[in-house]
Amino acid sequence: MLVILYQPQIPQNTGNIVRTCAAAAAGLVLVRPLGFSTSDRHLKRAGLDYWEGVEVQEIDDLPHFIERKPVFFFSSKAIKSYTEAAYPPDALLVFGSETEGLPTLFREEWPDRFFKIPMSPKARCLNLACSVSIVLFEALRQNHFLNSENTMERTTLSNAEVARGR
Repeated sequence: MLVILYQPQIPQNTGNIVRTCAAAAAGLVLVRPLGFSTSDRHLKRAGLDYWEGVEVQEIDDLPHFIERKPVFFFSSKAIKSYTEAAYPPDALLVFGSETEGLPTLFREEWPDRFFKIPMSPKARCLNLACSVSIVLFEALRQNHFLNSENTMERTTLSNAEVARGR
């Protein structure tokens, strides 16, 4: 599973997301331009020593990168809930920048691939790091906490295993 951050702006959010990706055995893709340097001390501090355990890529062309892959976009402007999506183990989870979100062009190109995290109408949006955690762990839950490389230990039992008394 890959988390993709489209032009992230706040280094501390990206650092926290690195920690989440490490805990979930997920990769991280950063789409340039970034609103910070990857050598930023706030970014490194928020990610602690988890940077070494996460495959982090930087790219310039998101549409080319996601071509013919199972991609899911997340936006407060979407209609469908993130829980309505069926995430395969090789899902690409795309989140917009903290200040701009995702470009309208993406919603026009892939309208059926946009999902939201339901929240109070009084709230504009959730923190990016929180949003990534919510969605990533739902995708992992649907896959019995196994990612595409099967590197996470399975921590839940299937209904069939429960029925067999395991």
